[in-house]
Amino acid sequence: MASELKPVYLIVGADRPKIQRAIRRLRDRIGDESTELLSGFDASGDDAVAACNSPVLFGSGRRLVVVTGVDRWKAADIKAVADYLAAPAPDTVLALVGEDTKKGSALAKACAKVGEILVYDVPKRRLAEWVARQFADRGVDADAEASRMLVEIVGEDPEELASEIDKLATWSSGEPLGVDEVQTLATGCAEIPGYELTDAWGRRDVRRALAACQTLIERSPDPVGRAVAALVGLLVGHVGRVRSVQALVEDGLSAREIAARLKRHPFYVEKLVGQARNYSVDELRDAVVCLAELDHAIKGGSRLAVDLELERALIGITRARDAAAA
Repeated sequence: MASELKPVYLIVGADRPKIQRAIRRLRDRIGDESTELLSGFDASGDDAVAACNSPVLFGSGRRLVVVTGVDRWKAADIKAVADYLAAPAPDTVLALVGEDTKKGSALAKACAKVGEILVYDVPKRRLAEWVARQFADRGVDADAEASRMLVEIVGEDPEELASEIDKLATWSSGEPLGVDEVQTLATGCAEIPGYELTDAWGRRDVRRALAACQTLIERSPDPVGRAVAALVGLLVGHVGRVRSVQALVEDGLSAREIAARLKRHPFYVEKLVGQARNYSVDELRDAVVCLAELDHAIKGGSRLAVDLELERALIGITRARDAAAA
């Protein structure tokens, strides 16, 4: 930001950690005691203008009014703010925060005339790079695979990713982070994620698949029957995605092309491609049939315990056919 603060800043984008830091810099310059926080969920444009025009009773004599969620504002709210910006209060800074506000919108045009638009976006296809930069900002060296793994575990929400990055950075105490460390910490602070089970199945590692299955059931807050049903649903969905990827690979598509078609992260699709190579077309078809039979069994079609039925089916769809024949 320039040394002289502008009357208004429109701060937009999905990179909420950066947005929070931008707001923090403004608050540090003006003072928390002179800052008023509003939300577009319940504050109108007129409310924001009234806050800007209110006298400052304490602090530096300057005022900062922060309004989040301005994406929710209607035309009347934007007009009220635009009229105010034609002659803004001299000692007030207005910070408007939105996620999807476009540069060509009426609000953006009004802000650009007298203020500044700050865009902090996270390109979805470069989230792993963003994660690596966040680690670097915290003095932690995380390799590319670890950063991709964190995106797969946490998802694409930058705020949730930043929270997990903070935990990992604290845990590492400046030491380098790899895939093993990311998986270990995620396992230690939350339930075992479902990818532990699907990854073991994809590697055809029966022992690890059974261990992950047992841990997931034990740590689930749900009764065993409901936990098993959830794991069956997880396996059905995952096997179905691997079958789809396998068919697309046979059609000659690359992993990147498949990721674009399925609208999935490339790292995740690369993993599915690797798993698809571990199974034949017939094996994946049979796995779908086996899981359908398992679904019937756990819904009353068998007298065996539901967790035992799941383990038997998991062994059947994971181990190699030559091992099954032996």
